[in-house]
Amino acid sequence: MQKVLIIEDEEGLVEFLELELKYEGYLVDVAYDGRTGLDKATKQKYDIILLDLMMPGLNGIEVCRRLRTTKDTPVIMLTAKDSVMDRVMGLDNGADDYLSKPFAIEELFARMRVIFRRQENNKILDQKLLLTFKDIELDLESRTVIKEKMLIELTNKEFELLAIFMRNVNKVLTRDMLLEQVWGYDSVVETNVVDVYVRYLRNKLSAEDKELYIQTIRGVGYVMRE
Repeated sequence: MQKVLIIEDEEGLVEFLELELKYEGYLVDVAYDGRTGLDKATKQKYDIILLDLMMPGLNGIEVCRRLRTTKDTPVIMLTAKDSVMDRVMGLDNGADDYLSKPFAIEELFARMRVIFRRQENNKILDQKLLLTFKDIELDLESRTVIKEKMLIELTNKEFELLAIFMRNVNKVLTRDMLLEQVWGYDSVVETNVVDVYVRYLRNKLSAEDKELYIQTIRGVGYVMRE
């Protein structure tokens, strides 16, 4: 039975989520503030975390950032804030998806199922643990990227995006394809977030030639071409 941690300070929403999740067969644990939630998340094993962005004390962004130093538990960020930069900030600090309040419980369940399916698919893909392209080595087991014997520091989403490109060398990938594979089907994230993360990757991989590794196919998407 899959176990869910809810980190949320709105008691009414917590009670509703707990009731619905238990009805669907999930085990549920609850924390009403960021510090307690982070403590539970780091000391216990959960299959997914539902994390509120705006909480007193330790907010959701900081909880997610600290959690990612030790855990890779999937996180869905719940928030009333819905700007592109808010979404980028949450995703950049390790969230797997982003759901704006108010939301339909069916949509939350659908997003959870997508994340669980993606995890299963990644287990199959991760059987090939070392990917190479030109002078880049990407290790799926240690989640490290080496370029010219130097470690390249990437965020969780940057790493996943690069892995998708390196698994599909010479294949043109549309923004929608990248969005679905990295952020999940029906994600609230817009396709321009893909452009933002491609720019992040390019800057970290090559300071001079921005299209040395990832080329733009105008009006379509991107390709990593040999």
